This record gives sequence, structure tokens and C-alpha cells, in this order.
Amino acid sequence: MRLTTKLIPGALFPVIVALGAFAWGVHRGPMPAMSLTVTATPPAAAQKTRLEARLKSSYRFDENGWIFVHLEGTPEEIGFQHGYLLAAEIEDAFKAVQLEDVHDTHHPWSFFRTAAHDMLWPKIDPEYQAELKGIVAGLQAKGAKLDLDDVVALNAFEELPDYYVPWYDARHKTAGAPHLTSPGNCSAFVATGSYTKNHDIVIAHNNWTNYANGERWRIMFDIVPQHGFRILMDGFPGVITSDDDFGENAYGIMVTETTISQFNGWNPDGVPEFERSRKALQYATSITDYVKIMNEGNNGGYANDWLLGDRRTGEIARFEQGLKHTRLWTTKDGYFVGSNFPSDSEVTKDETTFNVHDMANSANARHTRWDELMKQYKGKIDIQLAEQFEADHFDAYAKKEGADQRTLCGHVDTSRHGVPIWDWGPYYPGGAVQGKVTDSEMAARMSLIARLGHPCGESFYAKPFLAAHPEYDWQKSILRDMPGHPWTTFTAGETRKQ
Repeated sequence: MRLTTKLIPGALFPVIVALGAFAWGVHRGPMPAMSLTVTATPPAAAQKTRLEARLKSSYRFDENGWIFVHLEGTPEEIGFQHGYLLAAEIEDAFKAVQLEDVHDTHHPWSFFRTAAHDMLWPKIDPEYQAELKGIVAGLQAKGAKLDLDDVVALNAFEELPDYYVPWYDARHKTAGAPHLTSPGNCSAFVATGSYTKNHDIVIAHNNWTNYANGERWRIMFDIVPQHGFRILMDGFPGVITSDDDFGENAYGIMVTETTISQFNGWNPDGVPEFERSRKALQYATSITDYVKIMNEGNNGGYANDWLLGDRRTGEIARFEQGLKHTRLWTTKDGYFVGSNFPSDSEVTKDETTFNVHDMANSANARHTRWDELMKQYKGKIDIQLAEQFEADHFDAYAKKEGADQRTLCGHVDTSRHGVPIWDWGPYYPGGAVQGKVTDSEMAARMSLIARLGHPCGESFYAKPFLAAHPEYDWQKSILRDMPGHPWTTFTAGETRKQ
């Protein structure tokens, strides 16, 4: 007898032969002579086939400093693609976050792993648990050593150090605990109706953070999930939400935010902000829907003023989310701005130590400048002006031109004052690290314009900075040059050859 068998995986072939021999033995007859011609899939080839199946149509390309990543499929597949395609960037970003968190909080990294494992992980929806597990699988397929606790803690890098740790230290009376306060990240606006050139929505944002993280905040995510809506958003390697936040979904929701300075509050039984913000962007079909999702399980982490738009209706909103108090303002003719100041009196009084009357602080000075620009350019605001606003270098408190800690395009590294309300010392290496803008017309095409580095286009160079300011030498291993790049248009689904 001649038996020809094809495409038997190598690992199964010995089992099949053994079963055949057993069958002949059961029938107590001699096993006849056979000639086997087997075409088996080698283990390496099978592994390659499985990898290709998991990566599917995902891809990445580099453009003007940004890394555009297209992810598509089930939650596990999206996570695997994320971890695999960005493995090097995730490992690098993790090292920066780990160093900063340990240095700033005086807690070992094991503390953050425990918080991720015991407090955060059980509250995460199964959809995003699968995605996070997928990220780990993708990382490990590329040889990375990070595990699930590391990746969950990385995703919470905006909420654990500055929200959970102060709550934990106060609750446990931690000896020698440093003074920690919530960050003041970002300058943003959203406008509509008579304030914009075409009477549709214009929304813009620049990300304020330390330069070590900011230089790494350069991923443009195009995500096609199994459920919910397609997402286009900027983001940080290894993190499932935008986190600075600027994004749009295919239904028509447009999102950005700025943090609330000097906010205090944490609910250990709540759902992580990184999950709620991702879920809201993925599933919201209206501003009300977005707010509802964000409020479900609010843990107080990364408390923000959310600036929202619905391109289908032309409505915009400010959603201020504290832990004890929240408030929503909406309009179809007006604007909302953000620069890390609280707006609701109850949030301000009960949940922050922010001084709304100190016009010299960065948040209030930028608020003043935003109102000036909105009034000056009423009826003219468009994409080009939005880019100009995000690059603005006018100090509304000092009433002079010159990039510093109070300008919309922040350059705190030039300021001898720093930003005391965020515990940023003199000449702190932080400020505006990138900018994004879009409008209703672009959002309908799932498109936006982004600029990596200072939105003004100026570059930051680490070596001369550290030579002049050795007090920041602890950042030497993670602080890199942050070169200026041009404004660049990105559209969901696009591909570019290298």
C-alpha cells in the first residue's frame, strides 16, 4: 500500500504513526509494508504562519518623527499587533516611566506592580484585559521580558504616581513621603458656530509633559476594533488609550482634554482611567454617551477637563470630571478652552488646592491667553489658526513675547521660576512636546494634523541642557534630543512606503 499524506504538522506526525501501529496491533495482524511520503510543515514555518495570522493586516510606518500604527481585529489580536510592532518602543518607554516613577515617588517598582495586579487588574473589562494580555504576548514574541503587571502599571503611568500614591501615602502615613501633586498637562480648545470660519467644529491640543516622556509620545494609532468604532488617536507606546488625549472615532465624536491642576482624590474600587477613556472613545455615539461611560466606575485618576465635539450635530462641550463632583457645559455656538485650571466652583473648593486668583501661575496665564485669542479671531478660527495658537509664545501675564512656562507652547526649561504648582523646579525639562489639530471636515475622513516636538518647531537638545542644569542628571539615561518636525497630516487606513 502506498499512502501519501500532506500538510501534517511536524509535532503531530509521531502521534499519527503511533496510532496507526496501535490499530494494527488491535487486529492482531502483521503490519503490512508501507511507503510513506510525508510533506510536513516544519515547526519554524508553522510558527511563521501563526504569526502572520495574528498580525493580519496590521502595519507601521514612520513619518516626520511619528510612528503610524494600524491595528485591526479581536482585542487579543489588536494587543498582539501593538506589542509586536512597537516592542522596541514599548521597552524603551517602560524604562523611562519606571525610572521616573521610582525617583519621584520614592516607591520601588514592585509597589506599582502590586497596585496594577491587586487593585487595577480586577476592575478592567474583559475586552481590555484581552488586549493587554495580547500586548504582553506580542512583546514576548519579540523577546521582551515585560510581563502583564509591568504593562498594566505602564498603562496607568498617568494615574498611579500622582493620584494613587499621594492617597496611599496619606492613608498609610508613609514616612518621608515626598510632596506629590497632580500634573498640569496640556493647552487645548474646541470652538464651533460663529467662532469658526466654516461654522463647524475646530479642535486642537498640545501635550505638556516632561521631555523624557514627550519625546516618546509619538505613536499615531489607527485602530479597527472588533466591536465599537474605528479610532484615530495619538498615544504612548504600550498604552491602550491616547492618554494625553486627542482622538476621534468613526461615528463623529472628537475628544481632547487638559488635566486639573492640584487635584486630590482616589477611589481604589474604581475603574482605571486608561480603560474608561479608551472605552468612551471606542463606543460613544454622543457627548452624553461619552460622559456616561467616563463616569461609570470613576476612580478619580487623571482628573480632567474634557473638551468634546460631535461633528454630526456641531455641538461641543466641556466635561469637568472630579471624583466628588462633575459638571457638563454644552453649546452649538461658542468655545471652551483648557490649560489645567478647574472651572466648577465645587470641584475647585472640594477637590483641589488651586488658586484661581493667582494670575502669575501657568494655568491661569494660559487661560487668559486663550480667551484673548478666541475673542480676537472670532469668526475666523480654522485649522491654520489652530496650528498658530498651539505654537503661541505670548506670555499674557508678563505681556510680552517669549516662550516660557506661561505660554501656550510651553518651554519650562527656559524659566528660572519653573511651575511650582506642579512641583516643576527652575528650568525643568518639560513643556509642550507635540500638537494636534482637526476639524469636522477632516474628522469625517478620519484625519488630523500633528506636529512632533514643540508645536512652534523649535528643538530641544539634551546634552547642553544637562551640562547647564546638572540637577537633572538623574534623567541622563532617558532624556534625549527633541527635534522640531513639520505639521503632518494623518488619515486612518493610509499606508506610506519607507
